[in-house]
Amino acid sequence: MQTKPLADLMRPESLDDYVGQKHLLQPGKPLYEAIHSGRLHSMIFWGPPGTGKTTLARMIAKHSHAEFIPISAVLAGVKEIRAAVAAAKQIQQQEQRRTILFVDEVHRFNKAQQDAFLPHVEDGTVVFLGATTENPSFALNNALLSRARVYVLNALTIEDLLALIDKVLRDETKGFGRLGIKLSDDLKQQFSAAADGDARRLLNYLEIAVELVQARQCHEVTPEIAREVLAGGVRRFDNQGEEFYNQISALHKSVRGSSPDAALYWFCRMLDGGCDPLYLARRIVRIASEDIGNADPRALQLTINAWETQERLGSPEGELALAQALVYMACAPKSNAVYMAYNAAMRDAKQQGSLPVPVHLRNAPTKLMQELDYGKAYRYAHNEPEAYAAGEHYFPDDMLDPQYYQPVARGLEIKIAEKLKHLRELDKIAGK
Repeated sequence: MQTKPLADLMRPESLDDYVGQKHLLQPGKPLYEAIHSGRLHSMIFWGPPGTGKTTLARMIAKHSHAEFIPISAVLAGVKEIRAAVAAAKQIQQQEQRRTILFVDEVHRFNKAQQDAFLPHVEDGTVVFLGATTENPSFALNNALLSRARVYVLNALTIEDLLALIDKVLRDETKGFGRLGIKLSDDLKQQFSAAADGDARRLLNYLEIAVELVQARQCHEVTPEIAREVLAGGVRRFDNQGEEFYNQISALHKSVRGSSPDAALYWFCRMLDGGCDPLYLARRIVRIASEDIGNADPRALQLTINAWETQERLGSPEGELALAQALVYMACAPKSNAVYMAYNAAMRDAKQQGSLPVPVHLRNAPTKLMQELDYGKAYRYAHNEPEAYAAGEHYFPDDMLDPQYYQPVARGLEIKIAEKLKHLRELDKIAGK
């Protein structure tokens, strides 16, 4: 009885059998040429789960006749690194062969652990090959990154996964060819879509499906079996990881770009991946201020109402209110004028130092403050024509009057711009 999982059995042994990553493994591509020439260099494979990072590392070692020493950053520490380096030195001395030190989930190592590789990479004791699902720019030390070339592995396409299904069903040695298992084209598409670009997930689905087929003493994966196997599958999301921030960025930019359909799509993608709806509610409120602003102030209130609805009703009812707010914002006039004004004012507040409040703007609740002229000559705007003290100065005395807020010619800000223009004309008449 075979005890190895199908994903391990079907691991390709040559580049000809490798599925996907054609952008890396075609003639003329740097990685392809490095493998075929035998001139190996340290590498980082960055990509989602199930894209063949470990498989590709093993194939490189086999093709270059190098020793392959794998360690997992989840389980290993500096002690294991030292043991691997010692083994590599012994192989180098006794067999004159290179060693590929493969570190899976390398982003799990801390700075000290990552630094432990550096001298051995420098002196050629090992060819370092790390695999990570996290963005190397954030997850790895600059010192290690500078010594390794990063190769990006993409999620497998539907076509790649369909080819893998056919390969498994035909293979009589490691796959299910000897069993004569049948799978309709429609179900192949369903399995490929459910795998979500992950070859390992696809092979696990197929293995479970075949076990159910055999248990029922038939030779075909039926729609009923497929539903049982694929029920409860989740999309690639990686909460708080690279894919998480990619998707929230796409959601935000879809609203900013006035695409309600795309905004809904990314919203549903994140919910489908398991994102906390309350996190999305907070981000949606942020979008209302950053990208709609005073062009339509109702957007902010609507998003706060949607957040409150989510808190009161929970899932799944609350998500509809969030979707309503997203669609409204995507269709609303856009303005980042307040966002830009806020950032500009914050820069001045940090750079200008602690400029004193002008005396006429200070509060004077005590006799001493009144004697010091606090509040003297302050003009109460409500007592002025149009409730506006034309020519009054509200900034620190040594500071010119900057104009941070520049309303855009969209939505309510058209009227706001007209009002501000009129008030500035009154300032000019007042001789400001």
